[in-house]
Amino acid sequence: MLPRYQLLCASLCFGLLVNSAASARGDEAAIELPPVLLQMSRNQAVWDEWQLSSQQITQLETLLRPLDAQWWPARIQPADKRLATTKRLTAQLRQALRSMCDDDQWNRVEQLKRQALGTRMVFLKEVATALELTAEQLQDFRAVAAATDQAVAELNRQQQSGEKVADAAEKLQAIQDQERQDIVGGLTVAQQAKLGPLLGQAFDFSQVKRTHPHAPDLLLTDSTWLQHPLSGKWDDLKGKVVAVHFYAFQCINCKRNLPHYAAWHQDLADQGLVVIGVQSPETSAERDAKKVAAAAKAEGIEYPVLMDTSSENWRAWGTTMWPTVYLIDKQGYIRTWWQGEMNWQGTPGEQRMRDTIKTLLAE
Repeated sequence: MLPRYQLLCASLCFGLLVNSAASARGDEAAIELPPVLLQMSRNQAVWDEWQLSSQQITQLETLLRPLDAQWWPARIQPADKRLATTKRLTAQLRQALRSMCDDDQWNRVEQLKRQALGTRMVFLKEVATALELTAEQLQDFRAVAAATDQAVAELNRQQQSGEKVADAAEKLQAIQDQERQDIVGGLTVAQQAKLGPLLGQAFDFSQVKRTHPHAPDLLLTDSTWLQHPLSGKWDDLKGKVVAVHFYAFQCINCKRNLPHYAAWHQDLADQGLVVIGVQSPETSAERDAKKVAAAAKAEGIEYPVLMDTSSENWRAWGTTMWPTVYLIDKQGYIRTWWQGEMNWQGTPGEQRMRDTIKTLLAE
């Protein structure tokens, strides 16, 4: 039996949120693997496991910034475009890592990638070759993955449509467990015996805190600070936890979130939190800087507000909904975000985000 530690997709919170319609076709290209290398490559615990030197870490962080600027907005693209983007960026990252790593380091990079993919590592060409998987096995595994994707997509649909889904986390875990059981059960004893060298020693993925890109710098080409101007560069905010919220001042859902942001600023600024409002317009009135500034004053907003006149920041961040708030850690990495009213229909979203802010402040 394949040890559970080697099936780590869920523990990394990479999820199985893939295009079920594409996967249902059953072709190899349709299986969307989580971009685990992009996700794990920004964590000290992973760098330590790869035994990277300080020089290599600096080189890697420098490389990731332009990749992140493309990866982050790609999350809202159609599945085929998103997959093409993550595939291209992953290839660039792999090439750079291979050039900077010695053979032992590179072997560990590959092992952690496979561990993070869990059972879906069977769709990697090098794994399929090493295990000598048959065409029939791969076809069966693709069908299993497609069934998983369809089940997860239906669970997501129910949640996004506002349906009450009891025990959603348990249902997701059961779906993933079923995929694990079906794929492992489809391997021969001889194939399972070959997994050890491909996976190496178990890595504790609970140490991985960052799985999202570095936050984009705030663009100032067509945007103007209405109050408390900043440089917009994350390098100038290192050591601070930042909440960036996108809003439109006439949006009723946005207005209902504003008191929460104000309370965060009031309660946590002294502990190192910076709140930034980005007003991205939807209506003609929201393109009038004077009206936006007057509304901010009327709402009692005391933190920096950026007038995103042409929505350049909205696009750079891949934002799709008013309101949306992102939480950025002390090193400038996006850690989580919330779309819509935080306390919609009794959801304790504000408390969850406040708790996350406190966790980030304590890091």
